[in-house]
Amino acid sequence: AVGGPADGDYYGLPWPCWGTAEMNHPGTPNLYDMSKPVSEGGLTFRARFGVERDGDNLLAEGVYSKNSEIQDGYPEFTMQMLMDLGWDGDLTDEERASIEAVAGPKTNWKTDLSGGIQRVAIAHECAPFGNAKARAVVWTFPDPVPIHREPLYTNRRDLIEDYPTYEDRHSYRLPTLYASIQKNDVSKDYPIILTSGRLVEYEGGGEETRSNPWLAELQQDMFVEINTRDANNLGVRDGEQCWVEGPEGGKVKVMAMVTERVGAGVAFMPFHFGGHYQGEDLRDKYPEGAAPYVLGESANVAFTYGYDSVTQMQESKCTLCKITAA
Repeated sequence: AVGGPADGDYYGLPWPCWGTAEMNHPGTPNLYDMSKPVSEGGLTFRARFGVERDGDNLLAEGVYSKNSEIQDGYPEFTMQMLMDLGWDGDLTDEERASIEAVAGPKTNWKTDLSGGIQRVAIAHECAPFGNAKARAVVWTFPDPVPIHREPLYTNRRDLIEDYPTYEDRHSYRLPTLYASIQKNDVSKDYPIILTSGRLVEYEGGGEETRSNPWLAELQQDMFVEINTRDANNLGVRDGEQCWVEGPEGGKVKVMAMVTERVGAGVAFMPFHFGGHYQGEDLRDKYPEGAAPYVLGESANVAFTYGYDSVTQMQESKCTLCKITAA
């Protein structure tokens, strides 16, 4: 922003917007931009994986953000680090008391409720979370270096031998299925790749933004994007209702958008809708006055089983489907 009450701030105070409101940090528009001081939105790469691995230094070497008083790599800040640098004298009495109440010298910038460690680090133009090298090998992941693995539901059966998914496993206490699903070929009945994503007008599940009359006016129907070739082959017409069915039986009734924005054999649905279920309008189930202006099918109904091997986040980006005119 230039001028006005938000002068100097970046739109939305993008993460991280460091410290307390009194610090007036402008937010960080581009992560790891070392051409700016940290106090003005610059940043280094976060030192969150330790300082060495198998004898190799993980901290940055000879690079640092503009005006940094530590002109090399450094770990994330703690009270002990401030004391070692002689910067603890910059803390206020109130900040020091708060830090002492948490864990004294072991207090980390993340657990310091006063924000003092962040404030002092940035006063010396250092990043509170440290200055390290980007990590290319993630040794805590099942695939330390990312490799392609075919989705559980795939129509490229020829790729499975070279790019298989994981074997079934237990994640913590939960059985998590991979290979036992991928081995089943459903692509003859469900030949179209289905993916999902965002719209500019809505956010998340959409309940709040679909309740905004100005946004709701802009996107009034849940839809599927389908390529012109597929639409003509399937007898689906632009602007008319169609069924999108996943291989586990879930199906949604949505508006067809015939477009070249998706390739032949691929379909896309946004995930911001709810309030319809497999063709049924559930508006009467909402408490009086609580229903959003716009309702629609939830994309998740047509999506399928699958969980990320690290986060256990559900698979809602890649499956197969069939599309038919409603």
